[in-house]
Formats: sequence, C-alpha cells, structure tokens
Amino acid sequence: MLSQAARTHDVRVNPAFHSGQHLACSTCSLAELCLPMGLNHDDMQRVDDLVERSELMHEGEHLFRIGDRFKRVYAVRVGTYKSYTVDSEGREHVLGFHLPGELIGLDAIHSGVHRSNAVALDTATVCMLSYEALDKLAGEISGLRTQMFKLMSKDISDAAALAGDFTAEERIAAFLTSLSKRYHLRGFSPLEFNLTMSRRDIANFLRLAPETVSRVFARFEKDKLIAVERRSLRITALTKLLDMAHCVGEIHA
Repeated sequence: MLSQAARTHDVRVNPAFHSGQHLACSTCSLAELCLPMGLNHDDMQRVDDLVERSELMHEGEHLFRIGDRFKRVYAVRVGTYKSYTVDSEGREHVLGFHLPGELIGLDAIHSGVHRSNAVALDTATVCMLSYEALDKLAGEISGLRTQMFKLMSKDISDAAALAGDFTAEERIAAFLTSLSKRYHLRGFSPLEFNLTMSRRDIANFLRLAPETVSRVFARFEKDKLIAVERRSLRITALTKLLDMAHCVGEIHA
C-alpha cells in the first residue's frame, strides 16, 4: 500500500488560492522555481504587482486553446496542466505536463496566438501575468529577462532530449526520474507521488504505444523498480532507474 501522502500531495488546495485573495511572490514557496527566482526584494515586489490569481479550475477545464490571443504568461500555482496540440486528422499530441512553479504559454510569444491547448488534469490554479507589462518590466530588470530566457531555453533543450533512438524502458525511466526530481524541488517526496496524467497521455508524450507503457510499467513492478496502485506510484529503486535513464538525459515532461 502506498502512503496517504503519496495519494494527496498534488491537490493541496488552500482557500487563499481563490481569485480575489492575494499571495505575494515574496512569500510564495514556489518563488525559487518561478520567474521571481534570483530577484531582490524590490524587483520581486514589482513582479508581484503584475500577478493576478485565477479561479480554481477542475479536471478537463482549459486554460487556453489553440488560436486564442496571447495576452498572459501563466505560472502554475496548484495542480497539473497538460499542453497538447491536435493535428488535421484530430489526433492529439501531448507536448508536456506542467507542475507548480512552471510556466505555460511562452511558445505563443512569436505568433501572438496560442499554438497549443492547456488543460487542467486535476484541481488547479495559476498565477497570471500580462505579457505586455512583463515584457516592459523585463527591459528594466535584467535578472527577470535572464530568467525568462533560461526558462525558454530549458523548454527547447527538454524537447530535444527525447529526439534520440531510445528504448521504451529508457524513455519511461527518464520520465519517472524527471518527475521525481521536479516533485522533490517542490518539497514533496521524490519517491512517492501521484501520476495525474493517464497512461495514454504518458505514452503520447513519450511517442510510445499505450500498451508498451503498460507493459514496461508491469516489468518495472516485477523487477521491483516501482510499485503502482492506480495513479499512485512509489519508486523503490531510484538509482537503477537513474542508471537506465542516463543516456536520455533530463527531460522536463
């Protein structure tokens, strides 16, 4: 049995997250993962003045859709979002999964319209920043622009990480160890967490068949690398998974 912490840690909803309540960036536990990272107190206050808090969203609700005008940059505050596109034949292509402290929507800067959809995978909320105001502020605060470039660069390098000819086991090991690291950075257990995304979504993101993902998960369980109970997952041999994933490198997922 997985611990209760593993079942519930990704949906901790504080009443202060509701729209209309203000939570300063300077007191936010995610500040070191988000845009304010590395800013001094005065500059952080200037960013904080731009932040709006969204209403709570529920599973299946969209933050934005393809073709929507690009107006804001979104920073995940609670929950998980999935970004995806849909091709001309109606097939979905998962681009990534976004955890608290991570930005969504930066890919729309060039075109001025969103080229992907973003949907909540569970109870979720975001911080919203006007891109026009943020861009102006970034011209005045060098550290803010640097941080934006770093985040965009990471998205590019992460997308390239899966481009190689890797095995299904290597891809899934890299995916799980990446989630482990990201949850750990957010103060959660790196060994026990919920997979808010479906096996089909994981397969789509990793460019694998759903049955392949199910088969590899079963093999990892048999080899005592992981333990799975519905969407709750416990990593029981992190070192072995890391060894298996090393050739892929770090992926953002």
